[in-house]
This record gives sequence, C-alpha cells and structure tokens, in this order.
Amino acid sequence: MDYVNLGQTGLRVSRICLGMMSFGNDSDRPWVLDEEAAAPIVRAAVEGGVTFFDTADTYSKGASEVATGRLLGALLSRDEMVVATKVFMPMTPGENGGGLSRKHILSAIDASLRRLGMDYVDLYQIHRWDPRTPIEETMEALHDVVRAGKARYLGASSMFAWQFAKAQHTAEVNHWTPFVSMQPHYNLVYREEEREMLPLCIDQGVGVIPWSPLARGMLAGNRGRDGARRTTRSGTDPFADHLYAHPTDFDVVDRVREVADERGLPPAQVALAWLLERPGVTAPIVGATRIGHVEDALAAGQLRLSAEEVARLEEPYVPHPVLGHV
Repeated sequence: MDYVNLGQTGLRVSRICLGMMSFGNDSDRPWVLDEEAAAPIVRAAVEGGVTFFDTADTYSKGASEVATGRLLGALLSRDEMVVATKVFMPMTPGENGGGLSRKHILSAIDASLRRLGMDYVDLYQIHRWDPRTPIEETMEALHDVVRAGKARYLGASSMFAWQFAKAQHTAEVNHWTPFVSMQPHYNLVYREEEREMLPLCIDQGVGVIPWSPLARGMLAGNRGRDGARRTTRSGTDPFADHLYAHPTDFDVVDRVREVADERGLPPAQVALAWLLERPGVTAPIVGATRIGHVEDALAAGQLRLSAEEVARLEEPYVPHPVLGHV
C-alpha cells in the first residue's frame, strides 16, 4: 500500500479508502452487510494496509457509523486510523433535521461521535451544498467544530466548482478553517468533474477522494446492456439507474472489459488503476461486500496502465449532464 498526504495537509492516508456504506446492522438496504459479515472484509483491508475509512451519518440511518466504530476499534488504534464522516442529509424529523445550518451541524457532529464511539473524526465533510443556508453560517459552524476538537480537518462533496470556490473564499476572508478535500462523483463512466472541479482542486492543493469509482459496480460488470442485474445491489439501487442511464455508458464498460481481458485481470482492477493515475486523485473510496472487492482494490494500486491503454479506455466517453450533486 502506498500512502500520500491529503491535499496540502500533513495528514497521511492510504491510496485506497474503504467506503463503509456497505456495513451496518438492521439496514433496510438488502445489500448492506451486518457487522459480523463485514468484519472479515474490513480486516482484509486493514491487513492490506488500508488506514482511511469513509462513512456518513445518513448511511443506514446511522448504523454505518456504529459499525465503523466497532469494526475499526477491534483492529487499529485511534492514531492509526483516519476516519471520515459527513453531514447534510436529514437525520431527524422536522425542518431542522438536516442541512448545513449551525443548529444541525453542531447537533449532527455530536450524534456522529456518539455512534462512532470516538472523541473526534479526522475528516468532517459536508455531504452536499445547502442552498437554504448562507455559506457564511455553514463555514463558521464547521470552523467551530474544528476549534472544539471534534474534527481535525474539513472536507466537501459533490457541488459545482463555483460553490466550492465560494466556500473556500468565505473561509479565507474570515480566517476560518477551509476544506482540505473534495469528494466528487468521478469514474470512467462519469468524467464531468475533469472540466472545472478537478483543475480547481489541483490548483488549490485540495485532496480528491472520488466516490463511486466503479460506477456503483457497473464497471465491474454488475449490470448488462440488456438490462440484466447481476447482483443484489444492482437490482435494488435506483440511484445507480439515475446516474448511469446514458446509452453509451456500456461502450465504456465494454472497453474496460477488453483491456482487462488482454491483461487477464478483472475489469474492476483496470477501472480503479485508471482512476488512481488521474491527476489530483488522492484515494478512491471503494465499497466492498466481498473480500474479493478488497483484493481487487489493493491490486489496482500496484497496476500500471500504458499510455495506449489509457487512451483506449477514455476514447468511448461522451459528455454527460451533471449528475450526483443532489
């Protein structure tokens, strides 16, 4: 496993981040594993050198954070792990149960820490942009979370580049804590972040930790051009159907399979290797429901694609509408 700094911070993270959304007891998502089933998968990741883990308060209504705290606590000391979680999605009834108001942020961080069983998180991220809350209110509240010792760093997720620039400017002029990372929707099937967000992050030294690096399993072959759904998740994931409905998306999937077959490798390894080599990318967030998923991610970190292979993988792509910001 290779390790790098997260953006311009001194925080060292593994080049693979394990997404914890797939874990949590009593989830209403049929593909989510309970803690007993998740334990060997998380252990395999840790034994492979993964030290970076991403969850969110909204995943399985908090059960993912509970599982994250328990599973990691059995394997690593607190100083060895880098734990990230998120805030924004509604977590309680009423008008103030979600969003990025001061009221919700300050209650949400305390609730997340209780579920995680931790005194602080390493990276506290806003899950989406909140159009109803002034960015000044959000950035000051997040700064206070850091000053209170409840988070070490701040990060953001999918939004427009102008919104991210506005948030960073607001923090700068008020001497508040800026975001050190961006978690965008980015993979071989969806590359619109290459237009503005990734160049902005590279220019400003912001770490990039993409979500859905395998297009929710599509690049690994969990869906077919004929409408086939080959896994439990692909058959019960309407958000994936929304994100990856472009007719040419399967042209990219077919090209990944061609390159992978020539190498004698699983398509997932090739797709992840491509992403790991993209400028600015720090660590893709890889979800796993089998140990084999972890093994593919670890192997991708050691795989080097030729310039000709990269060009072939990128050639079938066509522009998409913006997807994943809401």
